[in-house]
Amino acid sequence: MTPDADLHTLAVRVGEALMARSHRVVAAESCTGGFIAKTLTDIPGSSQWFDCGYVTYSNAAKIRDLGVASRTLDEHGAVSEAVVREMAAGALAVSGVDVAIAVTGIAGPDGAAPGKPVGTVWFGTGVRREAEVEVAAERVQFAGDRQAIRRSSVEYALKLILNLRL
Repeated sequence: MTPDADLHTLAVRVGEALMARSHRVVAAESCTGGFIAKTLTDIPGSSQWFDCGYVTYSNAAKIRDLGVASRTLDEHGAVSEAVVREMAAGALAVSGVDVAIAVTGIAGPDGAAPGKPVGTVWFGTGVRREAEVEVAAERVQFAGDRQAIRRSSVEYALKLILNLRL
């Protein structure tokens, strides 16, 4: 199977899982630049379970569109657990849907910082459960060039959605 076929298969499975529970998903993306939303909306009928996507590449967009605190960005940097958690929570808040996937990272070839080499990607998931919102985050280190890191990030994000306890 080609990589695109693999992503397509994962996206179909995500859609089926969300539909089975009558949930919708929102994507909040930085380093993937809309690649997650594109992959999900490539699936026919995705409008039944995909709500919207936010490409918040700049810090200003993270603040304006998702409500990430400027203080969080100043203290932790855009590629951090704190920021991806706020991205996921913010995406849930502004969209009103049940499931969020957020990603921020360094796809390269530039942008590395001390303790944050190229390939560092933070993922955030958010699930609305009645009046509560559960947000989780994890860091992954990917290898490869810019395109490989972005593609790996999309694959990982789709798998995270599939593994959520919905």
